[in-house]
Amino acid sequence: MDQILLYVSIFIAILALYFGLYACGRVAKIDKSTKDLEWDAIANITGDLATTKKTIQTLNNRINGMHSPKVAEQELMMQLLTNRGQSKPNGKMVGG
Repeated sequence: MDQILLYVSIFIAILALYFGLYACGRVAKIDKSTKDLEWDAIANITGDLATTKKTIQTLNNRINGMHSPKVAEQELMMQLLTNRGQSKPNGKMVGG
């Protein structure tokens, strides 16, 4: 039983070392890739990203609008048609 605990703890220690080195490698890679990046470039990227996001949202809204039922518009048109036929003249002349 002691042998198993020893081997398991050694395996976990080696695995932790591997994950630590892997994380250091990823951080070094990101640091190296952003070394020459300036704040102006970051601001431009952020602006472009916001513009792209707004364009995608607008497109999604248009697509969703094509599939949504237009019940409110149809009801409004029906009300206008019914009110138009039932309107009574009030005795005043309009126009000239």
